[in-house]
Amino acid sequence: MKISKFIESSFKRFIPSPFSLAIILSLLILFVATFFTGSGNLHHGWEVIKIWQNGMWNPAMLVFMVQMMLILVLGHILVLSKPVSKLTTLLTNRINNNTQAVVMVAVSTMLVAFFNWGLGLIFGAIMARKTAEAAQKRNFKINYPLIGAAGYVGLMVWHGGMSGSAPLKVAENGHLASLFPGNDTILNKLPQNIATTSTIFSLSNLLVFGALLIFVPLLLYFVAKNTKSKVPAFAEGKTTATKNTTFSGAEKIDHSPVFKTIFGILLLMAFLASYHDFLLAGRLTPNMLNFLMLGLCVLFHQSFASFTKALKQAIVGAGAILIQFPLYFGIMAVMKETGLVSQISSFMVSNTNAAGLPIASFFSAGLVNIFVPSGGGQWAVQGPIILESALKLEVPLNKMVMALAYGDQITNMLQPFWALPLLAITKLKARDILPYTLLLLVVGSVIYIGGLLLW
Repeated sequence: MKISKFIESSFKRFIPSPFSLAIILSLLILFVATFFTGSGNLHHGWEVIKIWQNGMWNPAMLVFMVQMMLILVLGHILVLSKPVSKLTTLLTNRINNNTQAVVMVAVSTMLVAFFNWGLGLIFGAIMARKTAEAAQKRNFKINYPLIGAAGYVGLMVWHGGMSGSAPLKVAENGHLASLFPGNDTILNKLPQNIATTSTIFSLSNLLVFGALLIFVPLLLYFVAKNTKSKVPAFAEGKTTATKNTTFSGAEKIDHSPVFKTIFGILLLMAFLASYHDFLLAGRLTPNMLNFLMLGLCVLFHQSFASFTKALKQAIVGAGAILIQFPLYFGIMAVMKETGLVSQISSFMVSNTNAAGLPIASFFSAGLVNIFVPSGGGQWAVQGPIILESALKLEVPLNKMVMALAYGDQITNMLQPFWALPLLAITKLKARDILPYTLLLLVVGSVIYIGGLLLW
């Protein structure tokens, strides 16, 4: 397929590494914020740099960074355990060629990500990696970068799913009012909340998700049939079983299956005791996910020694997050504190009518997501602008919430920020998967825009 070959060669030539991209975006935002906000003089530029520096080391954001690192590391440790290896083997045993692989990985990843974005992120990476291992073991050809892209599609459906930041926030009583303190004109028009039955679980959103479940795998199937594939030269993930060796003294604790089983069960019991209310409500936070995975990691590995060996292998992939996340935290702080996000959003929604407002909001959310790849952070900044515009033009608020959610998630296919865990686990590079995720961005955008027009 000439088009896919052209896109692939172009990306490999012109797209830098995720780290270089983060630096380029940082410099761009510092320049724009200095000369297009405030006074634009040297003093203002110094203030922008201080905002950027403070944002990089924002304590709340650093906590979030550690949560993401743990999601990656614990997910990788799970990959190296025997039970997960057996489970993924069962799933991949039915895969015998490239087209089956992309469809299986894409559909399963989207379904998991609709339930929870964190699980979808790790599940897609695991499925892509295990598919490559199965192809190598059973000697069938695949397009591994395309499989990696299929494992990333969960990030283009998550915000419209059960863990979507904006739909969940607006469903909280009093949250809408908190966005407009003291503005009685707007407060009198706002409902107490916007229920998830009119956003996540609305017929319109479920139909959009259903269309994605059909057309995304179809696109990947078509690309898989028209691109080259090969048996991957991939280093299989090995479980960290210990040899039958006699241990003495404290070594017995490190290698005892009894101690690790007791502690693993204790962790899972503590998880259920602490979070059963959240589970019943269908909510799964990053802390909950990490707590659950820690318990499963300890329980599934043969011993503490096996767990720590897997940890040493998994921790290597977390380096990219450790360095790149603070750079994006700085970008987010500059865009928020200097009013850049407000300017972008206001510009794109101010000169439109009721019919075009959801589409304009979709594009503005997609643009902002390239610089602020955080659904919750983006809603906090863009939410008030979008809701106020909706009230003025009498556009349904639930539709506007989903317009932002759709725009935020679709440009994840262009922004490799959230691909870092997948890249670490699969050992692929961003430029390997981006040619294919760009095609997914185009198809997904058509579906989302069509869904908003028909809402």
